[in-house]
Amino acid sequence: MNTHQLKNLSPAVTKPWWSFGMVWMVIAGPAVVVVAAFVTLYLAIAIPDPVLPTEALNPSNAMENKGKLEAAMAPAIQARNHASTGVVPAPKK
Repeated sequence: MNTHQLKNLSPAVTKPWWSFGMVWMVIAGPAVVVVAAFVTLYLAIAIPDPVLPTEALNPSNAMENKGKLEAAMAPAIQARNHASTGVVPAPKK
């Protein structure tokens, strides 16, 4: 090779890592997840779910509501039994 050819062979010009778009795309995924986690934490602390009263706190109310609960659950229990046995129950008159 002569000197003219050697002058044309320059070392590769390297850019800093932050100048590549793919790097920012790779960094953006985990960064969004971390921000979403902090937003979720803030919402969980700022707006707590209310504690609902249970039937164990008022047993007399539980006895009154037992009939209503059984009536409300009847379609679900009927469907569950139909799904497990395949027998269609006779309609009640």
